[in-house]
Amino acid sequence: MSLVNPVNYKIRIEPDLQRFKFWGKVEILAEAKGPTKEIRLNVLSLAVLRCSVSEDGVNKEARFLVDPQKEELVIFLPHEVSGLVSVLIDYAGEISDNMAGFYKSKYVLGRKESYIAVTQFQESDARRAFPCFDHPSRKATFDLELVIPAELVAISNQPVLKEENLNEQRKLVKFVQTPKMSTYLLFFAVGMFEFMEKTNKTLLRVATTPGKVKQGTFSLDFARKCLDFCEQYYGIKYPLPKLDLIAIADFAAGAMENWGAITFRENLVLHDPDTTSRAGEERICTVIAHEIIHQWFGNLVTPADWKFLWLNESFATYFGYRLADHYYPDWDVWGRFLYTETETALDRDALWENFPIEIPGGEHVVINVSTAPIIYSKGGSLLRAIEGYIGEENFKEGLRRYLKEYEYACASSHDLWEAFGQASDIPVSNIMKSWVEQPGFPIVEVERDSNQLILKQERFTYLPGKSAQKWRIPISVRIFFDNGGVKTLKALLEKGSMAIELEPGVTAYKINHAARGFYIVKYADRENLEQLAGLVKQKSLSPEDRWGIQRDLYALVKRGDISLDYYLSFLNNYSKENDFLPLMSIATNLHHAYLVVGEAKGERIEAVGRKIFENALSLIGCEPKPEEKRSISMLRDELLWMAAMFGSKEAQNFGEAKFSALLKGEKIAPDITKSIMKIGAFYGNERTFEWFDEKLRSSQSEHERINILEALGCFPEKGLIERAQQYVLDNVPERNKFVPVRIMAGNRGAVPLMWEWYVNSISRFEQLHPVHYERVVAAIVPVCGLGKEEEVREFITQYIEEKGKAKQVLKLSLERLEVNSLMRKNNK
Repeated sequence: MSLVNPVNYKIRIEPDLQRFKFWGKVEILAEAKGPTKEIRLNVLSLAVLRCSVSEDGVNKEARFLVDPQKEELVIFLPHEVSGLVSVLIDYAGEISDNMAGFYKSKYVLGRKESYIAVTQFQESDARRAFPCFDHPSRKATFDLELVIPAELVAISNQPVLKEENLNEQRKLVKFVQTPKMSTYLLFFAVGMFEFMEKTNKTLLRVATTPGKVKQGTFSLDFARKCLDFCEQYYGIKYPLPKLDLIAIADFAAGAMENWGAITFRENLVLHDPDTTSRAGEERICTVIAHEIIHQWFGNLVTPADWKFLWLNESFATYFGYRLADHYYPDWDVWGRFLYTETETALDRDALWENFPIEIPGGEHVVINVSTAPIIYSKGGSLLRAIEGYIGEENFKEGLRRYLKEYEYACASSHDLWEAFGQASDIPVSNIMKSWVEQPGFPIVEVERDSNQLILKQERFTYLPGKSAQKWRIPISVRIFFDNGGVKTLKALLEKGSMAIELEPGVTAYKINHAARGFYIVKYADRENLEQLAGLVKQKSLSPEDRWGIQRDLYALVKRGDISLDYYLSFLNNYSKENDFLPLMSIATNLHHAYLVVGEAKGERIEAVGRKIFENALSLIGCEPKPEEKRSISMLRDELLWMAAMFGSKEAQNFGEAKFSALLKGEKIAPDITKSIMKIGAFYGNERTFEWFDEKLRSSQSEHERINILEALGCFPEKGLIERAQQYVLDNVPERNKFVPVRIMAGNRGAVPLMWEWYVNSISRFEQLHPVHYERVVAAIVPVCGLGKEEEVREFITQYIEEKGKAKQVLKLSLERLEVNSLMRKNNK
């Protein structure tokens, strides 16, 4: 059968926001590349009422078949057709509450509950709203009409073309035709929206439910900067006449790049000066930048298949930080990039339960806690490495070539490598194939032999196993001389091993200088490691290099190559550390060790952490300062909580005093509110719980609500933990249930109670959005399954066989449990 592709969709939808149903008509103009007797469309959870084929202006009824298993609608044509063909479909559906397809989102105005209806189609949920060719490569134009109550507002990708009053109660809203685009990018919403707008070359608007639009000023200003940067850097104007930033209360993801109508969780677009911390403000910027970059990477140029999805998400991830750094260079966003993206990706990619960035076979990709660190974070980290290797100008020129050649079309990884190669005269494709077409990453073991460095590579995994994989690794070595001189060497490790010649007088060397490379380093030469330790102590190394050394050491602890005791001793060299990147990584590693081997080594972990964190707090202070670096403010919030959890009296006293002020209705700095609430819970009681409950019910700020939900996971006493668990199930909105669960799973007091709670409440958790259910599983299994590994393994194996839910994430979580179990065994 020949391939049939869409040309245009004419869609008319009439929603009922009282009964939460909708009726639709879609006319699809398609082109058959050769003779065909049927058209296969995607459809899910829709009642198809009638199908017809238009011939010479006459609609003829057509037989059809819906296959729920394949999520397909097959329309049988009256006779064989080639070339253009037009099919018309009448259908009906429900406006769901599952945050996918066409769904409802609740908001409260005064004491009255109201709803808006919105869409979320990525990755393949457009089929829940209208029958379509639901694949990113099947691009078409869209003409959308909505029949809605006269008092409501409709939003879509394009501006309104015209409105017609049908009667006193209903009106018809027609939108300008979209550019050629994929189904997952179509968007429409109906409800009571308020707007704040700014017009320059492009109409920019922030849309919110009533009473919140004033919180859109910050985002509106930054969105304008994002558009200006992208148009200048990519050399292509933003192609639509308007761009909306739409705040939605009930939203499964963080944001979605619908072309011309970007949707966000409220706390990722609304900025409340009273509750938004500087960390929250920076997060707003990077998310807005990420989604606006998608207007070029993903919307203008779309992956040719699911296997190339990383082309969307890696670029948006990398440039989200790049754009924030362009306008706010004092924010030190690259430290956050390495901690949030690169460190996360390395930890995920060190598992055998894995896949390459470019998924073979073009299988459908679901973004979740298993796939996102590879597609977003590893991909973004590799782009940073490519830019460092070919140079900033060549990188920029390559991107311009790529976007211009494939605008309004689809592209593959090879197309990108070719563009970079043409711009730089460097065979980028030869290097990058090994990074995107195979899973995992290498460990580079280095040893000094007189005046040579001998480098060897193999695949790095936490658990034992054999692999013949090899990578082409750009190597950067920082060389330190006995006369105080410093030099950087570059090489390309193409095979299993290589030698690098050293000049006389070398006293120390640091592999993977500036942390551009995506690999782990193991120094077989302990003498060199001790020399590096001295440079760390003196802070003679950059924050990136100080971070990389201890990060690699902790990876080797988890793998079993070195002991936790050695790592803890090495941390003595960080006693004067006050930089965000190394300290945040140390805090994460010590927290992990505390959970995994706390019974055997808890006191030593507490003592090491307490010393480092108290020293850092003495350097930066416990109170935020208006003029300080943003990264310091973000670091303080984490250090206060970690120091208090590890028994610091100074942090405890400061936290309790500040929390007492909150209880009295006094304001404290938003930059420390999260840590203060967590400390309040950690040392709290029933009265504390009641205060959180009252505050959560009355708060109008999603930033504040998230802080409270995190604090609910920090009670250490069994009775309050069990109360918090039930509270999560009964009172926390579906969109946010995973937030306190994730914190509880990292609370040593709650860990023994979590697995049984999960098993007993599994039917409730299964009702969550799949991404949120997977976050719950990924939080609980790896740590809370320790000590009951066989029981957990048997339960999950049977669960996968019977239900198949969250299969990928459950398997990943079981491997993480095995890694943690091995680490516990090795460090008794």
